[in-house]
Amino acid sequence: KAAGQSAWQIMPLGPPGPGNSPYAARSAFAGNPGLISLERLAGEDLLDRAEIDRARPGDESAREHLFRLAFDRFQLSGHSQELEAFEHRDWVGPHSLWLALRNRYTRPWWEWPPVHRDGAAAFRSVDETLRAEMRYHAFVQFLFERQWQRVRDHARWLGLTLIGDLPIFVDRDSADAWANPSIFKLDEQLEPRVLAGVPPDAFSETGQRWGNPLYDWDAHRQTGYSWWISRVHRTFELVDVVRLDHFRGFQAAWEIPAEAETALEGSWVEGPGIDLFASLEAAVGKGRFIVEDLGMITDDVRFLRHSLGYPGMAVLQFAFGDRHNTFLNPHLPHNHEPRFVVYTGTHDNDTTAGWFANLGDLDRANLARYLGRMPSSPAEATDDLIRLCYASPARTAIVPLQDVLQLGSEARMNVPGVPEGNWAWRFSWDQIHPERTAWLRDLAETYGRHLEHPRQP
Repeated sequence: KAAGQSAWQIMPLGPPGPGNSPYAARSAFAGNPGLISLERLAGEDLLDRAEIDRARPGDESAREHLFRLAFDRFQLSGHSQELEAFEHRDWVGPHSLWLALRNRYTRPWWEWPPVHRDGAAAFRSVDETLRAEMRYHAFVQFLFERQWQRVRDHARWLGLTLIGDLPIFVDRDSADAWANPSIFKLDEQLEPRVLAGVPPDAFSETGQRWGNPLYDWDAHRQTGYSWWISRVHRTFELVDVVRLDHFRGFQAAWEIPAEAETALEGSWVEGPGIDLFASLEAAVGKGRFIVEDLGMITDDVRFLRHSLGYPGMAVLQFAFGDRHNTFLNPHLPHNHEPRFVVYTGTHDNDTTAGWFANLGDLDRANLARYLGRMPSSPAEATDDLIRLCYASPARTAIVPLQDVLQLGSEARMNVPGVPEGNWAWRFSWDQIHPERTAWLRDLAETYGRHLEHPRQP
């Protein structure tokens, strides 16, 4: 608000999966317990501040202990009816039971005993111990829900739009795959027949084998896409606008045989296309989506996006690799469509300072030609790209916080195709300086992006 911004984009809010990735969540409906504020629980007398101070930062077992202390005190508080109402949400029971069983067996769900491996049958054998554990996990989600809605209410009061992120896939070891195996391409033993990924691209010579199970779109179609409708409804309970990650997967997905070691053996298989979005729009309304249309985008994917009228993405870090000096690259600002959302970089890119420090001679020369000068440092290059972003004819401009703070590669969020060491960067409030806030507000005002005078479509 102080920097004159009108939108805040966040990564997926779900509980992260392998490698701590929020794009392979353990649930498409639940929230990440790591986002729960312990200090706010102390303010509600569910924890003591001394108890919080004794917990080491980053110690998940210590947080678990504190959540259980808070749960015990909440049950004695006389407000249990609030939790009971929350437990009646359709997704809370399956998620709570899956997590209770996951903690009991400490193995992926397909390795559980037969009585609990089948999500539907598992509810018929819930004993008192499991029931108590389910209630605890529902309580943790209740805390997340209550705190996040305060964040959302505050953002609305400030006049900010929250832009969320919906990963197309879920992790195989998730409550969703366990509770709904029929909507995924699994065999009779509940093993995946094919896995998700992408073919070779600029990030990887052998492509990326993500390992997520792929959807059985025929099964979804027979239910009227009810799971997807529920999922999108849930996402809009948390945010105002949704970025559809890997949008091209809705037109066609790269299916990799489960036994293949790399993505090279995959092939494109047609997805639901406009049929899914017609059902979604009938249920949740039209016009609140942003399309992630990066990478290997074909005419049929572009046609789907244009047919739906959703804005696509432009990324300035992809704009300067023009080997023939045509300057027709769609990521260059003068080629941006008004309905684009323009970024300096995404969570999969290096920070702009890191990108500039490692820029090849061709890209460096094209950047200098476009700017009319060569930036003198990575920090100056970062500010130049932020200015290009704001000056773009695209209606919406998003800048990663790492770029606002002029940080280098040490602050990179993710390296695609690398399974470990990602998603760990965090900012601290002492990095937010008033002069930087003022600079960003001046940019917003200069290019008509500040809150008081939002740019018209």
